[in-house]
Amino acid sequence: MTRTDPDRDLIARTAAKDRAAMHALFARHNVRVFRFLMGRVRNEATAEELTNEVFLEVWRNAGRYEGRAAVSTWLLAIAHNKAMSQMRRKSESELEDEAAEQVADTSDDPEESEQKRSKAQIMREVIETLSDEHREVIDLVYYHEKSVREVAEIADIPEATVKTRMHYARKKLGELMREAGIDRGWP
Repeated sequence: MTRTDPDRDLIARTAAKDRAAMHALFARHNVRVFRFLMGRVRNEATAEELTNEVFLEVWRNAGRYEGRAAVSTWLLAIAHNKAMSQMRRKSESELEDEAAEQVADTSDDPEESEQKRSKAQIMREVIETLSDEHREVIDLVYYHEKSVREVAEIADIPEATVKTRMHYARKKLGELMREAGIDRGWP
């Protein structure tokens, strides 16, 4: 445990069942974990429930934290596993209902709709069309600022797979952004 990393100190104290440390850890990381989960499950109530499950698991298993990765990486790995389990449990009817909810509103003609959307909105919409695997690496690298190594740990995949997914995700994003009329804006 190093004094320069308050998260590691909080984990050590949480392992000793210090409730104040657990509350502090939750306060520091719950929004990040929630946003990460929202990107996976796309349902606010489910993301909130899974966020609580992540921190409950941390409370129960803080003593198992080995310190090989940053605490935030460890938390997102737990969140990733919870999200994957949740997605496997979804029934076919839930998936059909969600697909129906995603149907675009056609009240505006295409030209009006295009004029109303900002570049950021277009970017969000384009990212949503990526596969789950590609969307996850984009989210972790660009929005959670995780390294390739950390993404590999979180998603439990080899670093080379992370790099490959990033390559194809960025290539696809570039194509989709150009199709949406934006030639630049994505690295």
